[in-house]
Amino acid sequence: MRAIWFVAGAAFKESVRDRVPYTMVVFAVMMIAASYLISELTAGQDLKIIKDLGLAAMSIFGLVIAVFIGIGLVSKEVERKSVFALLTKPITRPQFILGKYLGLLVTLVVNLSVMTVAYYLVLFYMETTATATMRASWAAPALDPRQLIAIVLIMGELALVTAVALLFSTFSSPLLAALLTLGLWVAGHFNHDLRQFEQVVDSRAVAALARGLYYLLPNLAPFNVRAEVVYGIPVAASHVGLTLLYAAAYVAALLVAAIAIFRRRDFK
Repeated sequence: MRAIWFVAGAAFKESVRDRVPYTMVVFAVMMIAASYLISELTAGQDLKIIKDLGLAAMSIFGLVIAVFIGIGLVSKEVERKSVFALLTKPITRPQFILGKYLGLLVTLVVNLSVMTVAYYLVLFYMETTATATMRASWAAPALDPRQLIAIVLIMGELALVTAVALLFSTFSSPLLAALLTLGLWVAGHFNHDLRQFEQVVDSRAVAALARGLYYLLPNLAPFNVRAEVVYGIPVAASHVGLTLLYAAAYVAALLVAAIAIFRRRDFK
């Protein structure tokens, strides 16, 4: 376990030295703050716009960080040949993969926490400057703690996407890994349509293939509860629990696959 945390710490420090997370976090914070200015253009919808844009900014920029750092977790070590030195120490290949994953996960948690603080600061300003009439028109309070549910599910989705990026980085180039990860992310948000595909095609083979892809590809739609949070619609605790359990199971399967592939790689 100590070896895993050693690799995780090294991965986190490398991510901190990378300019990408800082750039993305600063840009996301600016987007969250700018959402307040944009909301002023739409009377009566200001809080909804701030919440929607703020949560969307966390999701999109978190995705960028997960993809563009995740794809380089393994490939950078191989290109710089530093993987040789690491694997000659008492660090096994599974420990190397798990450590890299945990390091990026910690990076994402830190970055998402910074964005969450900025998000709630904007909402706090809205809360303190709003009139009683404005508050009465809101579907949910500005500082509604239920928004944390959406943020937790965003983190669950990013954890899954990170595992996908790590898997692809074990056997492909950074560019191909990025394209595959982004493609899978897009497909994951439209995964539900595959289940209904048999209703629009006559071929049983195509319908069976679509159903197989439905169960194979990650289903990312349940992680998106932004609309519910923005409009004050309750999100069931069972939905949150099952969605996070699904993410944990899928991440475990992806890490097992990544370890299996990495074990077969020859670095000589």
